[in-house]
Amino acid sequence: MPPSLLQDYHSPKGQLFPLIVNTLQVLNAIDLHFFLVYGLSGLKLSTIKGRLREVSVKGAQLRVPGTSQSLAERLFVTLRGEIVEGRIAAGSKISEPELARRFNASRGSLREALMRLESLGLLERRVHVGARVVELSERGLLELYEVREALEGMACRLAAAHRSDEDLAELQQMLDRHEQQEELQAGKAYFQPEGDFDFHFRIVQASKNQLLIDTLCNRLYHRVRMYRYQLGMPSPRAKRAFREHSHIIEAIEAGDGELAELLMRRHIRASRHNIEQKLTQDN
Repeated sequence: MPPSLLQDYHSPKGQLFPLIVNTLQVLNAIDLHFFLVYGLSGLKLSTIKGRLREVSVKGAQLRVPGTSQSLAERLFVTLRGEIVEGRIAAGSKISEPELARRFNASRGSLREALMRLESLGLLERRVHVGARVVELSERGLLELYEVREALEGMACRLAAAHRSDEDLAELQQMLDRHEQQEELQAGKAYFQPEGDFDFHFRIVQASKNQLLIDTLCNRLYHRVRMYRYQLGMPSPRAKRAFREHSHIIEAIEAGDGELAELLMRRHIRASRHNIEQKLTQDN
């Protein structure tokens, strides 16, 4: 826990201390690692609360006191995380009765959550089969990454045009936190948590283009992240990918949108080739 947060208990962030301690006691190993690596210093209060609301604990969603999050919403967030991280395997059949028992949930709330997962492209329904988690396939990878390469390249160009000192400082702080990862320093993996701690998510947000943000940070984000998390982040490319991120931020800071776009497109293309190799090996 950052010393500044402990020392300033009566500040708005300090008042979250009991909640944070309770949360850390029940986090799984990966989530605990992210909290320790990234810390809470420099984050907005709303960001801290948002991240705590999304923590999944032993298959159930941790509920922050005082929130009005519905059961369907908590089911959606929890199942989304388990699918993206592979705890619910790609291609596996979804059993509604089993999930209803596991979460002690009504069929109505569960079906609402499953419909939302289907709208994100994480589930698909087949006649006489029911809902299944989408497969991780070469064709799906190619289609997603072709779109991603074009749109994230555009996001970099726009981020360079609309750059602000605040955006640049937050991007650099995020990379500084990423660099502290032991897995990255060892060249084994480059794990990025969801949302505000994700380099690609933050670049798209910095584009200031709402349609682009909705497409890449909402409609496509979790399907892309499923490939990245399960096949792209544990990679011998870890250190190289981190350097590529640094070069992209340098181009954005310099206001060179053309270079930033070119670097991002190359970066995503290299990531796609890396995942393609893993899919080929697995098959």
